[in-house]
Amino acid sequence: MSLQMVSAISNSSLLQPGFSLLNFDGHVFFFGQKGWPKRSCPTGVFLLDIKQNELKMKPAFFSKDSCYLPPLRYPALCTLGNSAKSDEYQYIIHGGKTPNNDLSDKIYFISLVNKNSKKMTFRCIEKDVGGDVPEARYGHTISVVHSRGKSMSVIFGGRSYTPLAQRTTEKWNSVVDCLPSVFLIDFEFGCCTSYMLPELQDGLSFHVSITRGDTIYILGGHSLQNNIRCPNLYKLKVDLPLGSPAVTCTILPGGISVSSAIVTQISDTEFVLVGGYHSDNQKRLVCNTIVLEDSKIEIVERESPEWTPDIKHCRIWFGCDMGKGSILLGIPGANKQLISDANYFYILRCKGEEEDKEEELTTQICSQTSSEDPEDSTPFEDSEEFCFSAEASSFDIDDTDTYNEDDEEDESETGYWITCCASCNIDINSWVPFYSTELNKPAMILCSGGTGHWVHAQCMDLSETMLLRLSEANVKYFCNKHIDLNKGLQTPPKVVHLKKQPMKPLRKKKTMKLATTTKKSFLRRLFE
Repeated sequence: MSLQMVSAISNSSLLQPGFSLLNFDGHVFFFGQKGWPKRSCPTGVFLLDIKQNELKMKPAFFSKDSCYLPPLRYPALCTLGNSAKSDEYQYIIHGGKTPNNDLSDKIYFISLVNKNSKKMTFRCIEKDVGGDVPEARYGHTISVVHSRGKSMSVIFGGRSYTPLAQRTTEKWNSVVDCLPSVFLIDFEFGCCTSYMLPELQDGLSFHVSITRGDTIYILGGHSLQNNIRCPNLYKLKVDLPLGSPAVTCTILPGGISVSSAIVTQISDTEFVLVGGYHSDNQKRLVCNTIVLEDSKIEIVERESPEWTPDIKHCRIWFGCDMGKGSILLGIPGANKQLISDANYFYILRCKGEEEDKEEELTTQICSQTSSEDPEDSTPFEDSEEFCFSAEASSFDIDDTDTYNEDDEEDESETGYWITCCASCNIDINSWVPFYSTELNKPAMILCSGGTGHWVHAQCMDLSETMLLRLSEANVKYFCNKHIDLNKGLQTPPKVVHLKKQPMKPLRKKKTMKLATTTKKSFLRRLFE
């Protein structure tokens, strides 16, 4: 095992606990940044380019028929497909935290549809399921099992917010363990069924799961309710006959009390377990080899790498599997650094030099790995976790389109992230799209009051229909502050008086003529 430090160039603040990595045919993609994406990369997905121990990031793109994928932190993630080169190879993403700390219950399928040196394009599709749909959560795992020629996905563990009916003012955003239910999802028919097994008594999060065929091995994990790291090793077996599925659980000896550990595969039957925590204030520096043969599992201790003093003495650490026997580890940077959010990163290679070659992974790994987010929890608490799934290899990618965070404009005080009014609540770190036309920035409209200024359409309580009408029509708009002033300055409308219609001369002449004729007839009769 060898440990090598890598330098993140100009963008290390994006690499925070909670993100994931996607590995497509040896290309590593970053997903799940902290905060909403900026205009430099509105998708929030980057290609990681590692050359000469330097890490750079290049924006990736989504196809036109893709759905919106928020930057989810700590989701459950696994692959669907036996080979990274297969056309059907894709990732399943479930749950996770949005940048405003809301939990997601959605399921996404993401695949790579176009790959060249200049542009990487993904297609993301949201999947709808019915039945016993799992609640929104994070710190859980999702796996794919294969039995009798059929495949299904399995979701287990995780944490969620306290139900609304049980919340108090002091603990409004507190989290609890999800029920220890096993969810079986059939994406072909879009249905989900939950199973309560007597062997699973406590909810677990930040555990490790390794899938092989129709069997899932669950190792470690942390229980909030009991504040313990489970020492049990669970074996879930899923049978998919023509009728109803059968799910059984067996408790095996030889488990490890650990949470937030990382697993990487080094051969068809061998895996390496690295990192994690023994307790809230003790990192786990021991490594283990896990061997799967037939229906048996064996866990033995193996020689650990020569950890650096920074790793040994740091309070927290995080990382994830990069594929093909490599692991990316991160530790917080020193407080004296100019960038307070910067972290140090290392690549741990668990294979020997003679074994470090391209191999197709026939066994699926689905492991939740992390450490806590320093801003959201106390040291060593397994409340925050993220997952990697990538390979630490050098890419021959053109550097012209490499993402540089220094090129970003400061939008905290100007541009779209201004305080447009006294009641403005638009914040770059918590904003979510409100209108269907929004993607990575809020909709704004120009107020004609005074010298003119921009305001957020959402702060002005504009409906989407009205916003579209104002954008298409050539009319002046006045915000809530200037609308009354504008009315007072307007010139009163001119009152139009109705004119009386004069009597028709023809009718008057006719009346006079009738009177003259009557008088002549009277005089004639009088003299006769």
